[in-house]
Amino acid sequence: MSKVMTMTDAIAAHVHDGDVLVIEGFTHLICFAAAHEIIRQGRRRLTLCRLTPDLVYDQMIAAGCASKLVFSWAGNPGAGSLHAFRRAVECDPPAIEIEEYSHFGMVARLSAGAARIPFWPLRDYQGTDLPAANARIRSVTCPYTGETLATVPALNPDVTIVHAQRADADGNAQVWGLLGTQKEAAFASKRVIVVAEELVDASVIRADPNRTLIPGVIVDAVVVEPWGAHPSFAQGYYDRDNEFYVAWDRIGRDPQSLQQYLDAWVHGIADRAEYVRRQPDLVARLAARPAMSGEVNYGY
Repeated sequence: MSKVMTMTDAIAAHVHDGDVLVIEGFTHLICFAAAHEIIRQGRRRLTLCRLTPDLVYDQMIAAGCASKLVFSWAGNPGAGSLHAFRRAVECDPPAIEIEEYSHFGMVARLSAGAARIPFWPLRDYQGTDLPAANARIRSVTCPYTGETLATVPALNPDVTIVHAQRADADGNAQVWGLLGTQKEAAFASKRVIVVAEELVDASVIRADPNRTLIPGVIVDAVVVEPWGAHPSFAQGYYDRDNEFYVAWDRIGRDPQSLQQYLDAWVHGIADRAEYVRRQPDLVARLAARPAMSGEVNYGY
């Protein structure tokens, strides 16, 4: 049975109030379309987890979706702070709880979750003050060397959303270019939504199996959403919209401007297709030029 559904239906079925949510992608393939639909559907009390919670979580925090952020390094890449996030943390009392790790600490949490083990040991926190700021970073004595290692607990989200270049109707998702922790987050999660730039036949997936990052067996829903990662980028489809990232510093700094953005570009549109239609310059500015990868011989 096909797992393909609309973004509206996928979010309604699989993202619930109070969920622990991961929207993956490390600068690349960040699914803003899913975040916007979550905002439109008015989800509340979400625990948002992510390495580098950039603009996508700043928008969700501003919209009132989140009660907690679990993260490593928060900022607007190349432009400065996330101002909605800062306001939520710096107000008295704080409007959002935070739980901070290093980048590898978050990778380790998702890796432990994917492996279904309770924690992950690492040397990442020697000489840092993060363990003093986060009581969930603990330590263990190595049974082989006797050395003391830091540990972080497994992270098993309720739902993970992964954006991919292409997928088939069963949810087998193929990704190329810059990777984050999409695979680890998907395998750690209870439910998985794959959002793809393009829906392809299963024969396309089978012809290039090593590019399949997420197998359909763990996927609950497939959404076909061209330009769904904008202003992030999708290698081979469109480039990162650096102009938007720079502009967000001004938009996010002023609460009124940010609310006007949400009203116009999230609440004020029905879906991602309308979002794209209202920006006819996107293709001219950002569409990727062809740079095809060579074929390989899988024969035996």
